[in-house]
Amino acid sequence: MTTHSNIPAGWHPDPHGVAQLLRWWDGAQWTEHTTPVQQQAQPAQEQGQFGQAQFQGQFGQPQAQAPPMADPAKVQRQVQQQAGVAPAAQGGGTLFTEPVLVVNQKAKLIELTNEYSVMDQSGNVLGSVVQVGQSTLKKVARFVSSLDQFMTHKLEIRDAYGQPQMMLTRPRKFMKSRVIVERADGQPIGEIVQQNMIGKINFGMMVNGQQVGAIKAENWRAWNFSIVDHADNEVARITKTWEGLAKTMFTTADNYVLQIHYQLPEPLLSLVVATALTVDTALKQDARGFG
Repeated sequence: MTTHSNIPAGWHPDPHGVAQLLRWWDGAQWTEHTTPVQQQAQPAQEQGQFGQAQFQGQFGQPQAQAPPMADPAKVQRQVQQQAGVAPAAQGGGTLFTEPVLVVNQKAKLIELTNEYSVMDQSGNVLGSVVQVGQSTLKKVARFVSSLDQFMTHKLEIRDAYGQPQMMLTRPRKFMKSRVIVERADGQPIGEIVQQNMIGKINFGMMVNGQQVGAIKAENWRAWNFSIVDHADNEVARITKTWEGLAKTMFTTADNYVLQIHYQLPEPLLSLVVATALTVDTALKQDARGFG
């Protein structure tokens, strides 16, 4: 491919002229990694570089910035070296068709709003997770106290074009967490319900009152999880990856890799994807409270 030494490494409009497509320039050459230009943007004068503007949320209000464009090489190291996941065949390029999802939280010194980027194993952006519906009063409470577990949290899962795919609601809790999973149109999918408070945390995946699977922490700190079906067969794994001691100590960023072992039927598939994108919200606040 063409080389231009004066182009900084990053995502740039595709040099081949493909509309609505960004291609990764590694500082020396154009690579095979591409990602769609984010849609549903604000007017041009309000857009950031390369169309990274505010998304429109489920209720038509701008909620958060588009997910940051990741360095594909860094994501691949995260998957293969930190999470120990061997390269797998690429899937269909969506949140529900890729065998590996990389979930990286936006690094912030103080966490007032949960924001995550979701990528495939090659670093291509598949979507984002953004906390919605937070009032100013709730943000103030998060800043001055450790009351997260007593608050209701809503997360909107969006595809690479900013279109809502699922809504996750964790009602206020005192002892155990529960996450309600719905389609973007409000159609219920199921629930993720905390089953114990002592020892290794377990969650049940429930549909119409029946358990279709479970999420089992592999240690009491709940860093890594095994996801099983109703017959207790492992169907996926969640592995927490680390950005280094300094970043872990001084920011709120949490990064996870979800590996799905084979194509799963619905609604189990949607619940597994929701689990990977919910585990941080469902558990992290509990470290400061009773859960």
